[in-house]
This record gives sequence, C-alpha cells and structure tokens, in this order.
Amino acid sequence: MANTQILKTSSCEFVMIHGSKLYWSPSYLSATRACMGGSGQVDSTVSANANVATHACTAGAALFVVGTFYKYMGPRISLLVGGWTYALYAGALLNSDRVSNGGSFVIASGALLGLGAAFFWVAQGTIMVTYTNEETRGRAIGIFWVIFNLGATIGSLASFGLNYHSKSGTVTDSTYIAYIVIMLFGWACSSLVCSTEDLSEKYKGVRIAENSTHFNWTTLRPTIIQTFRIILDWRNICLYPMFFNANVFYSYQQNDVNGLNFNIRTRSLNSALYWIAQMTGGLLMGFLLDLHNLNRRTRAKMGWGILFVTGMAIWGGGYKFQVWDDRRLAGGLKQDIDYKDGRKFLGPMFLYFFYGAYDSFWQSFCYWIMGAQSNDPAVTAVIVGAYSALKPAGGAMAWRINAEGTNPMIQFAMNWGLSIGSLLVAIPTVISLSKESISIPEPAQVAKEEGENDV
Repeated sequence: MANTQILKTSSCEFVMIHGSKLYWSPSYLSATRACMGGSGQVDSTVSANANVATHACTAGAALFVVGTFYKYMGPRISLLVGGWTYALYAGALLNSDRVSNGGSFVIASGALLGLGAAFFWVAQGTIMVTYTNEETRGRAIGIFWVIFNLGATIGSLASFGLNYHSKSGTVTDSTYIAYIVIMLFGWACSSLVCSTEDLSEKYKGVRIAENSTHFNWTTLRPTIIQTFRIILDWRNICLYPMFFNANVFYSYQQNDVNGLNFNIRTRSLNSALYWIAQMTGGLLMGFLLDLHNLNRRTRAKMGWGILFVTGMAIWGGGYKFQVWDDRRLAGGLKQDIDYKDGRKFLGPMFLYFFYGAYDSFWQSFCYWIMGAQSNDPAVTAVIVGAYSALKPAGGAMAWRINAEGTNPMIQFAMNWGLSIGSLLVAIPTVISLSKESISIPEPAQVAKEEGENDV
C-alpha cells in the first residue's frame, strides 16, 4: 500500500452513571486514535503530515466555534455533524492505494476530519463530565474510557488476525473496510443521544435554560463575553499546558516505539495491549478520584501525585529503552521484533503497555478537573473546547516533529519534559480547587450586568 494515515476505530456504546444506577445509555461513534504505529505502513510520513492537518483544524474549530455554539446545537447535532468525517477519513486511506495522488486526499480528508472532530469531542467531553454528579464523575469517566478504548482494542486484535501471516509490513484492504462499516454504524447511532432537556427526572444535573438556546444577538453577545471570561480564568490557564501535552506523546510512542521496532502483526498486538492498559488505567484513576472519604481538593492533589510519580517511573523506563533502541537503529535493525521473540519482546511490550496506562491517567485527570470547575454544560463546553483545541495543537506540533524525522531521543526528551513541566504549572489550580462547584455567571446575568453598566 501507499503511505496512509492513522487508523481510527469505533465503539458504539456510551454509558453514563448517576448515583449507583445506570440510567442513560446513548450509542454513538467513539473514534479512537492510532491502532498501529505508522498507520500499519512502513513509511509514516504522510500519516504524520495528515495528523498535522487534522489536529490544526480541530484546534481552531474547538476553541473559537464549537465551545461557544454548543448550547445552541446540543449534543445530538454536534455528534452528527462531526461523526461522519471519520468514515470519510478511513475511505481516504483505502483510496490511497488506488490512485497516485492518494496522499493528497488523505491530508485533505484529515483536515476535514479535524473540523468534524471538534464538534464530536466537545460534545463527548461535555456529556461525560456533566451527565453525572460530583460523587460519580470519576467512575463515569472510567466507564467511558473502557468503552472508548474497547473499539480500538477490538480493531487492533482484528488487525492482528487479518495480518498474522503478512510479510509486507502493510495492512489489508479488509482492515480499512471493516473500520468504515463500524464507523458509519456508530455515526448513525449518534441520533439516539439525549440532551439534558430530554433526560428523565432522575437526572439531577444542571440544565441549559431553554430561553438561552435561541440563536440571536441578544443571547450571542453575552455568550461570547462569557466564553472569553472562562477561557481567561487563571484556574483554566494553569491547566492549558496539561491540555496541550495530552496528545504530544502519541507520535513518538506509536511511530518510534511501536512502529519502528515491531513487525506488522506484533504492532497490532501491542496496540491491543496499549488500549487494554488504557481501559484498566481509566477505571483505576476514576475509582480513586471518586473516593468519598476525601474532599474534592484532596482528590485533586492525589490525582496530581499519581501523575507525577508514575510519570517519573514510566518515562524513566522509557529512557533506558530509548538508549537501547538507538543502538539497534544505528545497527540497521528496524521492524524486526516479533511477539514470539521472548525476552527481546517482553521489555518493550511492557513499556508500551504502561505508556497506554499513563495516557489514561492523564486524560482521566484532565476530564475530571475540567468537570470540577463547573457543573453547567454551557460553561463546561467552553472548557472542554479549550481542551479539545490545545490537545490537537500539541499533537499537530508533535506529529510535525515526527514527520521531519527528528531523532527519537529528542522526541522522548520533549515528551518527558512537557509531561512533568505541565504538571508543575497546574499546581496552583490543583491546590486552590474549591470544595464546592465554581459558579460562573450565566449569559443572561452577564447581559443584565452589561446593560446596567451601559446606563
């Protein structure tokens, strides 16, 4: 096959909890990240460049458009607007093997995917952290993380089976076709998602006022003002480096760790283990962040401490691996490790497994602390929009660095430094987190204040 983009798979069931009961279970497309290093290809340059286009478009749309207009569109329309672009993207991967300029189509579809992803992920994040309460938010995130990564796990295992006897280093057409079918099914299921206004009385969360969802200048102007107030709040600003770093390490882990060292079937197996680690880590972090005998500020400190300690340990192990891998690459060894190679495989495999676990710790904590800022979906959508903008912005930077062929050790050092550095910057927000929800004025209140000031 020609050079292609990162594969995306789906899990179609998203279940949230309120109290101790499962009460809301809309199905929707849960598009995941890379299943295999180098998108199942030997040369990952087009993959990396298309990721730049995807992440850059997501960053711009999520920050300046989707977060602001979410309350006017609601979760169902947002998911339907964004979800179909994933299937188009996978189709571009398949098409790249059929035409000579397939790489151009992949990059263009990646840019369109970026726009769709902004609508998709702002809706997803807002639903996840607001369709629950303070006592169960961590578990809600953990359950989402299991179902979200279940699609990638199944996809990776399917690829492992489909490519078990492959010697070419590329994936089969049936792999892409299977993903496209799953994505379209998941996208169609997005029509079943409920808005807060449609939920039963068992839902005790904050609802968006009906009179504020009408799109006109009277509501838009205060909404824009409120958006900037939320974005410029110092508590959120201290979290932005963590948001930016959330997608930075994928390019290194997927292309330089998994993609450069293992053959095609082993890359697929590693990916399955990576996503299994994500599921396990998400559940663990969610459970810890819901400990009832600790107040919310203490839980925030505990979550931060877990990220710092495990980060130092896992990235420290990654340094030892990268020193070993540099010697291998200098000797011309590449994509040669098979899962049957015993000790040669086990060490890197466990490192890749823990990389996946650490990512789930990071993402779960980011979502939890975003939800801790406010229970209001309109407010949370803006914060999630900033997260959904900064995360792909960091990813775009990292994928571009990867596409330029930057030395893996330099990429590794950047990942470790950004991870620990961004945690340090977040300390003021963590230690000042209130024990109760922070209430940010509604747009209607902002409009009233503005009118009084004008007088």
